[in-house]
Amino acid sequence: MQNHAYSRLGISGAGAAVPSPPSSPRRAWGRRASAKGGWSARASAGAGWGWGAARRVARAVLAALLRRQAVFLFAPLLYVAAMLLYMGSISLDSVPRIISRPAPGSVYRSPQLYARLRADMDADNATDALATVWRHAYRGGVWRPCISNNTNGLPESNGYIYIEANGGLNQQRTSICNAVAVAGFLNATLVIPNFHYHSIWRDPSKFSDIYDEDYFIQRLKNDVRVVDKVPEFIMERFGHNLSNAFNFKIKAWSPIQFYEDIVLPKLIEERLIRISPFANRLSFDAPPAVQRLRCLANFEALKFSKPITNISNILVSRMREKSVENNGKYVAVHLRFEEDMVAFSCCVFDGGDNEKKELDAAREKGWKGKFTRPGRVIRPGAIRMNGKCPLTPLEVGLMLRGMGFSNNTAIYLASGRIYKAEKNMSPLLEMFPLLQIKETLALDEELAPFKNFSSRMAAIDYSVCVHSEVFVTTQGGNFPHFLIGHRRYLYGGHAKTIKPDKRRLAILFDSPRIGWKSLKRQLFNMRAHSDVKGIEIKRANESVYTFPCPDCMCRSNKQEHSKSIVAR
Repeated sequence: MQNHAYSRLGISGAGAAVPSPPSSPRRAWGRRASAKGGWSARASAGAGWGWGAARRVARAVLAALLRRQAVFLFAPLLYVAAMLLYMGSISLDSVPRIISRPAPGSVYRSPQLYARLRADMDADNATDALATVWRHAYRGGVWRPCISNNTNGLPESNGYIYIEANGGLNQQRTSICNAVAVAGFLNATLVIPNFHYHSIWRDPSKFSDIYDEDYFIQRLKNDVRVVDKVPEFIMERFGHNLSNAFNFKIKAWSPIQFYEDIVLPKLIEERLIRISPFANRLSFDAPPAVQRLRCLANFEALKFSKPITNISNILVSRMREKSVENNGKYVAVHLRFEEDMVAFSCCVFDGGDNEKKELDAAREKGWKGKFTRPGRVIRPGAIRMNGKCPLTPLEVGLMLRGMGFSNNTAIYLASGRIYKAEKNMSPLLEMFPLLQIKETLALDEELAPFKNFSSRMAAIDYSVCVHSEVFVTTQGGNFPHFLIGHRRYLYGGHAKTIKPDKRRLAILFDSPRIGWKSLKRQLFNMRAHSDVKGIEIKRANESVYTFPCPDCMCRSNKQEHSKSIVAR
């Protein structure tokens, strides 16, 4: 009975006097098989002694590992080894390949899209966007300009402020407006600003070459004293050399309080101070009195010189003649596709290795080491997806045709020298044969006095764009910001501007299956969104040059503030 119980547990040796402890279940299976004469005998019979010995060795190794619980360490290694052996026995030709596709909107494919949709685009040329583009007229009585006339006399001047404006045309414009605001706020006399010669713009023009100096002084006479030069009795104190005057180095976007607390005491002491350089040296967040003076300078006092005004009027007249089918209405496009802009963007277009070599050389020439310093990583695909790549002439054409502007729309292109113009301008001219630039509208002798002066040429572009029915901005910068604000000021609060969503455009122009109707529907929605955005009121801390219409800026407390300054 006792022996039978032992045999049921798989223990051999029924004649033992003292029963042994139960065997481990991990080892019992081998002995059970042996006791029954099954496994060892069958293995020997089927495969011979060698196969049985291999099994015994394997069992012994496994038992040793199990006893020491080392299987948890060796199992992953055994698995990896087995997989390597298995993969080594498979031909790589049978392994499926993983194809990596670029993210939507990361690759420049606009030429392929244009080639595919051109026939449908040409067949669909009936929409007249110029007649319907502005559906949201600005509501009367809501918008008021940020300027109100001052009829009070000016207190005694606290001294003279001389500034040096740096940058191009519109950065210099910022300097002038800020200088007027600071001078008025401090009850100082402003000397006509000097334009700093810049190595990029290379324009030696003076204030009177670009703006009507006499008009500027006369328009500001009730608000800010302006003189064309420092009086002799002041110059004598500094040895007739302005560089001897105390020069303030002011941080960008400084608050107006800094000028009152730091600059004013020195102005009263010295009677003449310099501020150089002077561009974005005044915060946009300023009291109404300061904002009013900025607006007065920008929208009323700054008028282009007579030569620039005359040639601009001629070009506007000729653009209206070109657009007689649209009642004299034309579209102005600010296109930033010059070589320096294309190079600075670090975007990849379709020029291949030659384009890369050219733009690498342009980057090194213009910004030595900026783009090649250690650790600098440039991802053109991410730049394009984020809407940071400048629109090409082809993409501008696709966008405008999709927004409903037919091929008989007259377009004025404000731009510098287009990168690879002969190649890149060709598709835009195919889509809009009536496209014009300064050089095609004006005679050579008419444009000759301005050709070697970048700021004067930019002033002509600015004037023609101001009077267009629609203004299209493609890249941002000072030029469109000033122009959008100026158009709001002239058109009762409505900028009439198309500012496309370039992130969305990148995806649309990279769509391999999109049809013309679908593309047009998306671009119509984008145009409508620009129309709604064009009538917005200024939000906090935004530029008064772009949004010249908050009610708070129409109430000037300049007189009260002037009294407090004089009292000090």
